[in-house]
Amino acid sequence: MDCYTANWNPLGDSAFYRKYELYSMDWDLKEELRDCLVAAAPYGGPIALLRNPWRKEKPASARPVLEIYSASGVPLASLLWKSGPVVSLGWSAEEELLCVQEDGVVLVYGLHGDFRRHFSMGNEVLQNRVLDARIFHTEFGSGVAILTGAHRFTLSANVGDLKLRRMPEVPGLQSAPSCWTTVCQDRVAHILLAVGPDLYLLDHAACSAVTPPGLAPGVSSFLQMAVSFTYRHLALFTDTGYIWMGTASLKEKLCEFNCNIRAPPKQMVWCSRPRSKERAVVVAWERRLMVVGDAPESIQFVLDEDSYLVPELDGVRIFSRSTHEFLHEVPVASEEIFKIASMAPGALLLEAQKEYEKESQKADEYLREIQELGQLPQAVQQCIEAAGHEHWPDMQKSLLRAASFGKCFLDRFPPDSFVRMCQDLRVLNAVRDYHIGIPLTYSQYKQLTIQVLLDRLVLRRLYPLAIQICEYLRLPEVQGVSRILAHWACYKVQQKDVSDEDVARAINQKLGDTPGVSYSDIAARAYGCGRTELAIKLLEYEPRSGEQVPLLLKMKRSKLALSKAIESGDTDLVFTVLLHLKNELNRGDFFMTLRNQPMALSLYRQFCKHQELETLKDLYNQDDNHQELGSFHIRASYAAEERIEGRVAALQTAADAFYKAKNEFAAKATEDQMRLLRLQRRLEDELGGRFLDLSLHDTVTTLILSGQNKRAEQLARDFRIPDKRLWWLKLTALADLEDWEELEKFSKSKKSPIGYLPFVEICMKQHNKYEAKKYASRVGPEQKVKALLLVGDVAQAADVAIEHRNEAEMSLVLSHCTGATDGATADKIQRARAQAQKK
Repeated sequence: MDCYTANWNPLGDSAFYRKYELYSMDWDLKEELRDCLVAAAPYGGPIALLRNPWRKEKPASARPVLEIYSASGVPLASLLWKSGPVVSLGWSAEEELLCVQEDGVVLVYGLHGDFRRHFSMGNEVLQNRVLDARIFHTEFGSGVAILTGAHRFTLSANVGDLKLRRMPEVPGLQSAPSCWTTVCQDRVAHILLAVGPDLYLLDHAACSAVTPPGLAPGVSSFLQMAVSFTYRHLALFTDTGYIWMGTASLKEKLCEFNCNIRAPPKQMVWCSRPRSKERAVVVAWERRLMVVGDAPESIQFVLDEDSYLVPELDGVRIFSRSTHEFLHEVPVASEEIFKIASMAPGALLLEAQKEYEKESQKADEYLREIQELGQLPQAVQQCIEAAGHEHWPDMQKSLLRAASFGKCFLDRFPPDSFVRMCQDLRVLNAVRDYHIGIPLTYSQYKQLTIQVLLDRLVLRRLYPLAIQICEYLRLPEVQGVSRILAHWACYKVQQKDVSDEDVARAINQKLGDTPGVSYSDIAARAYGCGRTELAIKLLEYEPRSGEQVPLLLKMKRSKLALSKAIESGDTDLVFTVLLHLKNELNRGDFFMTLRNQPMALSLYRQFCKHQELETLKDLYNQDDNHQELGSFHIRASYAAEERIEGRVAALQTAADAFYKAKNEFAAKATEDQMRLLRLQRRLEDELGGRFLDLSLHDTVTTLILSGQNKRAEQLARDFRIPDKRLWWLKLTALADLEDWEELEKFSKSKKSPIGYLPFVEICMKQHNKYEAKKYASRVGPEQKVKALLLVGDVAQAADVAIEHRNEAEMSLVLSHCTGATDGATADKIQRARAQAQKK
């Protein structure tokens, strides 16, 4: 244990800091870090170096080289810089490299040097050029802050949703500030800058002068400032050699330290651990590294070569040409277990386990001591927690073996924390490997989440490892393996040295019917890479037509999209393709395409019936469909035309179409309608009233109601209305008029072709029994009983029924007999029925 704590350095009485090597860098840098623009992403992220930047001592012909490495120094990308001078580099939260140029254009590159996009920070920045820039991270995303040559600031809090904010002017600012940084307060990004002995805070509305509380006197300038990883704390380095530390709101002072060095540091970053009360700042000069906090002493390290500091959630990464190290506060669990002469439960349990392996009885003594104090659960938990904060697998195993040993003597210790820690450490050790190069700590891993870590492995194209982690952690397929396979397939389609057939086959063999994988998304990526044929082949594996069709339309494969839409049976999808085709093709080609697809043609006709009647007519003309064309003109004659001449002309066109279709019935009917329309117009002119658009029957009825009986009869003859129908029309009309005298004359004009029972029924319908009785006597024998019952003459109906000896008629009469008034009639019928049965 004494050897283990050899690299522990106390800062005051309550905290230790340790620095250990993550990797031995093998990146073979040809230049010093100070000659490069450097950017390193947090959470064990990649490192970007822009070699040969625009320096006066460099020859003008030397092209800058942008190189990207993993945190272990493994090369990821290298490209010659062919754009303008770069002022600053930085990584976004999505691990995209942002390169801020002097003209205000920000170029965005992927992890492997692939160009993604670019955006401008505005015309003002373009005109005044960029003096300095900062890339920062907030809860909304990654932002960019620019200091222009006019000493004004422009800021965007989220480069994914670019909204530029021009910050207020600082009064009296004639030169660049001595130092500045971005701070986030109340979910808003601000600019904090130093001008001589004064500090100014810029927000979107105003410029405010601020003063750090408790600052030592005699300060004439601030040389460096640093905001903590969580934007909660601020450190200021003054020209007097003092380092002021306080809250980022500048309302509270934490401490102040005199480092006795007045030279401005190269870098200053915070080094703090989540949920720790200790606060420390790491300051770097050319060959010295100093850790200062709320203690009179500091921790100092000698730097053998140029180094670069990367602030992290729980510490500071320090890399140089040869090494990559991590400096952090020793976690509480580790401190309690490993500090000299510790009697913490975890320390005793670790000793007990070691003695047990030696088969020493001291193991029992240590174990009894812990159990007597009732601290065995706490000891197990301490060992589990300390294992998570250890970087080296051997020490992790030692602590986990101690925890497992202690668990054996506990009845009800929940195993979840132990199992979860074993899983987490196995994942962490896998990604910390030199060839992977993501040196995450346990705290960073928990803050980052497994899903983000998987995304970062996918960005590095480490698909096998990502899939192994998903299977090991048993993540749901949609969130794990399926998602990674989809990313792999999207990368696979970018390999242009492999044929389309081979790529499509390889993707299908690997993915199959894996749930959560969308072949249409992969096809869209293939199309974006200019591989249209590959995209079409991939779409053949997509089971959802609704996903196939939009991409086929985008690829201008409209006819294939139409076939797929028809196969799906989704009419909405078919309509979508049809409307797209209509806008894409000329009219002739569009109609020819429809002729080859009967279902699409039928659906388009339905659409045209409601939306585009002229197009429907053109369709019928092109197909020589005279039957439908005739029907179209008939509908058009009623829908559009108001003048009788126009309607008759449309009907004439319809009749001609019906003749061409050899539908003589429809043609004759149309011609009859034309004659009727002309006659109705003439009747309106001569008689007044409304006749147009009435049916033939309604026209005859209207004439009768108007007293124009002769005209009605003439109309019936002209249109060959059958006598029976004419008699019914006239009977109904005269009864409605209650012209009983005319009705009687009409009934006697000649023998009724419909009989006289209808006269009885119509009169009774008009509640005129007197008139009904006149016609009841004229009703034929077969309907006599029914007529007599209609006028209420039950007794006479009974006599007729008995006379006819008709069982059905006698039953009908009985059903109309009431008990009191028709008792004799009922008895009479019953006797007649009895006699008939005897015979």
